[in-house]
Amino acid sequence: MNSRRSLLFWLAPLLFLGVFFFYPLFRIFELGFEVSVLSDPRAWQTSITALRFTLFQAVLSTLLTLLLGLPAAYLFARYHFPGKPLLKALTAVPFMLPTVVVAAGFNALLGPRGWVNLVLMRWFDLAAPPVHFLYSLWAILVAHTFYNTTIVIRVVGNALQHSNPRLEQAARVLGADRRRVWLQIILPLLRPAILAAGMLVFLFDFTSFGVILLLGGPTFATLEVEIYIQALQLLNLPVAALLSLIQITCTLFFSVLYSRYIRRAAVVSEQRPSEMNLRSPAGWRQRLFVGLMVSVLITLFVLPMASLPLRSVTRLEPERGERTGFQAGLTLDYYSELFINRRSSVFYVPPIQAAGNSLKYAGMTVLLSLVLGYPAASALARPGRLEKFLDPVLLLPLGTSAVTLGLGFIVAFNSPPLKLLKSPWLVPLAHTMIALPFVIRSLQPALIAIPDRYRQAAAVLGASPWQVWLTVEWPILRRAVLAAATFAFTVSLGEFGATSLLTRPEYPTIPIAIYRFLAQPGGMNYGQAMAMAAYLMVLTTAGILLIEWVRVPGTEEF
Repeated sequence: MNSRRSLLFWLAPLLFLGVFFFYPLFRIFELGFEVSVLSDPRAWQTSITALRFTLFQAVLSTLLTLLLGLPAAYLFARYHFPGKPLLKALTAVPFMLPTVVVAAGFNALLGPRGWVNLVLMRWFDLAAPPVHFLYSLWAILVAHTFYNTTIVIRVVGNALQHSNPRLEQAARVLGADRRRVWLQIILPLLRPAILAAGMLVFLFDFTSFGVILLLGGPTFATLEVEIYIQALQLLNLPVAALLSLIQITCTLFFSVLYSRYIRRAAVVSEQRPSEMNLRSPAGWRQRLFVGLMVSVLITLFVLPMASLPLRSVTRLEPERGERTGFQAGLTLDYYSELFINRRSSVFYVPPIQAAGNSLKYAGMTVLLSLVLGYPAASALARPGRLEKFLDPVLLLPLGTSAVTLGLGFIVAFNSPPLKLLKSPWLVPLAHTMIALPFVIRSLQPALIAIPDRYRQAAAVLGASPWQVWLTVEWPILRRAVLAAATFAFTVSLGEFGATSLLTRPEYPTIPIAIYRFLAQPGGMNYGQAMAMAAYLMVLTTAGILLIEWVRVPGTEEF
C-alpha cells in the first residue's frame, strides 16, 4: 500500500484516538501531577491502601482461576465427552457478560433473597438467610473465577492440545512415570502459556470495577472503585487523577509482560493437530476426573445464570401461620413494571426507557466503530512500516480501564473548546473507544484473506473500485462485518465502568438502572433488577453466540 493512501486510511482513526484517548489521558496526567496532590499525604495514603488491596485480590483471584482453569484446560484439550462443544461455549459466555448481569446472577443464587438461602430457610425453618455470600472477599474471588476461567481454558488448552504427543511417548518408553512426564516434559512446554494466561487474568482482575462495586460492597475498594468514589461522591478530581496515573502505570506494565509471554506461547501451540492428543476417557480414574470436572464447570457457569431468569419470574410471599419462610409463585409482574411509572414522578425513569437508551447508544457505537475500524483494518491487512508502528497503538485502550477513560472524559470535555459533557454522543464515544480494538481485530483477518488477484481480475474486466468492493470484497467481508458490529453492540450494551461516570441521571442505560434497583430496598425493586438483568443476559448471550457463528476461523484466541 502506497504511503499516501495509507495515511488517508489512518487519518480518521488516529484523529479519533488523539482527541478521545490521548487528550483525556494527557489531562489526567496534568491534573495528577499538580503540586497540591503530590504533596498531600492523605492522597498518597488513599492510593497506597487502594493499590495494596487491588494487588491482594488480583493475586488471590488469579491463583483461584488457575486452580480451576488448568484442570479444565486439560479436560478440553485431552478428552472427548458428550456435550463438550456446548460446555466449552458456556465457559466462554461469562467473559462477555456485563458485570451487572453477573452480580445479579450471583445475587439470585446466593444473595439474601437467592435460591440457596430460600431453600435452606424453608428446609430448616430459619428466620434469617444462613449464607452470607454478598459483600465479602469470597464473592469477589468467585465472580472473578467465573469471568476469567475461559482465558486459561483457551490459552493453556490451545497450547496443550497442539503439543507434540511423541515427546510424552518417548519419555514413557524411557521409563518415566506420569508424574515425571508432567514435571519434566509437559509443564516446561506449557510454562509460557500458563504465564501468559495468568498475566492476562491478573490484568483483568487488577482493573476490575463492577464486580468489586456490586459484590464487594463498601468495605472493599480497589483503585477503580476509589477513582469512582473520589470523582463522583467526593468530587475530588485531583486525587482521582492520581489514582488513575497509578492504575495506568501498573496496567501498561502488566500488558507488556502479557505480550511477552503470549508470543512465547504461540510458538509452543502450533506443533501438532489437536486430534492427535484427544481420546475418550479410559479407566475409572479418567472417568472420575471427567465427570467431576464437568460437574464443577456446570455448577459454576450454569447455576448463577440459570438462577437469574428463574428468579425474575418468581414472586415470594411470607407464609401465614407459625411457620417462617416464603411461598414462591410464578409471576410476570416484574416485567410489566418495567413499562410503568407508578410514582408519576418526573425524576423517575422507567426501566424500559433505560433499555431504549442502551439500544440507541449501542446503535451509535456500532456506526462509529465500523466507520473508524474499517479503514484501520484495511491498512493493517497490507502492513507497511507505518502499520507496524501503529498496530500496537490501537491496542492501548485495552490497557486502560473504562473508569479511567470515563474520568478522562470528565476532565477533558468539561470546558471549551470541547465542552461535550451534556452531549448525547459522549457515552457512545466512550463505548466506541472500548469497542474499536475488537472491531478492528474482527475485520482484519477477513481483509487479509482476500487475494489481490481477485481485485485485479475484476479491474481488468472493467469494474470500477466501487464495483470491485461490492462484488468481490463485500461477499467475503459481510460475515466479519456482522461479527464486528455484534461485538461493538454487545460491548456497548453491557458497558458499566465509563458509563457510571458519564451518563446523565435522566438518561440511564440498562446496567445503570440495574445497579440503581439493586441498591434500593424492596421486593419490587429487586424483582425489576432481576428482570432487566435477565433481559440483558439474553441479548448479550445471543450476541456472543452470533459472533461465534459468523466469526472468521482462527480469530477465537485471546
